[in-house]
Amino acid sequence: MSVSRISALAAIALSGALALSACASENNGAQPGAGSTGAGGTSAGAGDCFSGDLKAEGSSAQKNAIDEAIKAYQTACADATIDYQPTGSGAGIKQFIAKQVDFAGSDSSLKTKPKDGVIESDAAKQACGSEAWNLPMVTGPIAIAYNVKGVDKLVLNAEVAAKIFDGKITTWNDPAIAALNKGVTLPSTPIKVFFRSDESGTTENFTKYLKAAAPGAWSYETGKKWTGKGEGKEKSAGVATATKGQDGGITYVELSYAQQNQLPMAQIDTGAGPVELTAESAGKTVATAEQTGTGNDLALKIDYATKEAGAYPIVLVTYEIVCSKYADAETGKKVKAFLKSFASDETQKGLEAKGYAPLPAEVAAKVKTAVDAIS
Repeated sequence: MSVSRISALAAIALSGALALSACASENNGAQPGAGSTGAGGTSAGAGDCFSGDLKAEGSSAQKNAIDEAIKAYQTACADATIDYQPTGSGAGIKQFIAKQVDFAGSDSSLKTKPKDGVIESDAAKQACGSEAWNLPMVTGPIAIAYNVKGVDKLVLNAEVAAKIFDGKITTWNDPAIAALNKGVTLPSTPIKVFFRSDESGTTENFTKYLKAAAPGAWSYETGKKWTGKGEGKEKSAGVATATKGQDGGITYVELSYAQQNQLPMAQIDTGAGPVELTAESAGKTVATAEQTGTGNDLALKIDYATKEAGAYPIVLVTYEIVCSKYADAETGKKVKAFLKSFASDETQKGLEAKGYAPLPAEVAAKVKTAVDAIS
């Protein structure tokens, strides 16, 4: 998808936010975003308000995004309570399979091959009594965030990043880093790597990038559990806080957490020149993703080794994992109502301020169709 189309999506008018405020003053049967027209010409977030509770957990990468979506929905629908716990992608999937939550957030789609004796897609289908779908809802660029005194601009490539996170490059003035940062004074400060100690979809996506873009330098398998070097910290907030407090620190973390902690972020040289992390540059990569699921199962395969000019390659897509047909019809209605609002152009646009990228237009259209089919 072209940059102009991504920009068009990002330029959705503020009318949705006003519509949500107006809806809040109406009765509980109001529709979130009703009366406002999105880019596709349909009411934004046109799900009916529900009364009662909805429970979910999983990805901490999407916490700031889903908090914003929940706030918008509950402002419009005063009798709805949506509880999302950012326990990590692995925990969220396990709880969904155990029927403890109504949907899960995960930074990777359900596995279709055995892992620890479990095929996640099959287990989720059994728990649902119907097909389980992966619905991409949040585009979360992953930053390589760092804290080095006197270094405000840094360029890395996949090979150098892999060697840093594998403990093979140990000081900031290493010749391999210096070669990518000519004219920058790099100190001899030791490098301190922080990684996610919990099972994390962010870890999985970051290691997929290292494996795809620097296979000769990253020999480990990809997965939710970290296999490189460094010191572990829990969740996105943990690694961001640790890096902020450590001169020489470096981590991989979602853009929103890097921004919150005012951490500088490395530009990534894919071979087509250094690329700064922005919603637009991340969107260019997501727009080229291949759908690996069928029908309304929208699992995507991202090309982490992309060399497209201006495309930032380290991205994750957070999926809301749902039942296509819920055993309890009322639960299905609640999930459908909230996700309609979450997928709306207005809510997606609002996520930019929180450090996320709106879904590319083609992906967003498929998500809306899939949400409509939940029962």
